[in-house]
Amino acid sequence: MKRPLAYITAPWSKNPYENAENAASYCRQVYDAGYSPVCPVLFLPLFLKDEIPQEHKDGIDMARDYLRRSHVLVVCGHATDETVKNDIAIAERLRITATTLDGILTVKGQGREKGGAHHA
Repeated sequence: MKRPLAYITAPWSKNPYENAENAASYCRQVYDAGYSPVCPVLFLPLFLKDEIPQEHKDGIDMARDYLRRSHVLVVCGHATDETVKNDIAIAERLRITATTLDGILTVKGQGREKGGAHHA
């Protein structure tokens, strides 16, 4: 079964270790819900130097390209910042569904009855 691409966005902090930990957790939950998570904050810093203006710009361009190719935008975390708002605006313009992590997990839980009881 082909997993739909899910782009992960969140209000990332200035702490790369905290970001990596949170991003990995979000990706795991999205993966468990049946998607292929795409989270540029997890891998772009491994090879791009953000302090170099051209590489900073390239990172933004690459992240947008990943979002464009995704089937759904998953907004994680408990707040929004400019990055999250921009990602939501891009998704709306491209008619990509935007949802929250809770939304993805709720949808995944539907259709599977707990305890085997079926409701009519």
